[in-house]
Amino acid sequence: MDAKQFRERQRGGAKIKFLVAVVVLGSLAFAAVKIVPAYFANYQLDDAMKTEARFATSAYPKKTVEDVREDIFKKVQELEVPAKKEDIRVTSDGSLVSISLDYSVTFDLAVTQFTRQFHLHEDSRPI
Repeated sequence: MDAKQFRERQRGGAKIKFLVAVVVLGSLAFAAVKIVPAYFANYQLDDAMKTEARFATSAYPKKTVEDVREDIFKKVQELEVPAKKEDIRVTSDGSLVSISLDYSVTFDLAVTQFTRQFHLHEDSRPI
């Protein structure tokens, strides 16, 4: 084997490694584009629920359970979270407001699908 044949063989191996790396990185980017928005929306919804629970008892006049549910549902719609108004559970005993929401998101990654369950719960207890 002369030097020219050796170099050509080396170049072919580098092309395959480069293609594999591009495919892997592309797949990771595709999965991130599909998955990250749902987790970010979940984080924003959790923050909105926390704020709503804290201010529901301190607002004047105090919000009713239905007002709190309606405010959370507006945020659910704004964030395009796949939850129904009936899924939002709000309880109040005067000084404590508790809000919980369970929903699931199905991720379609072209070659596979999986469903992630989200369980959110916030209340107006002091930190």
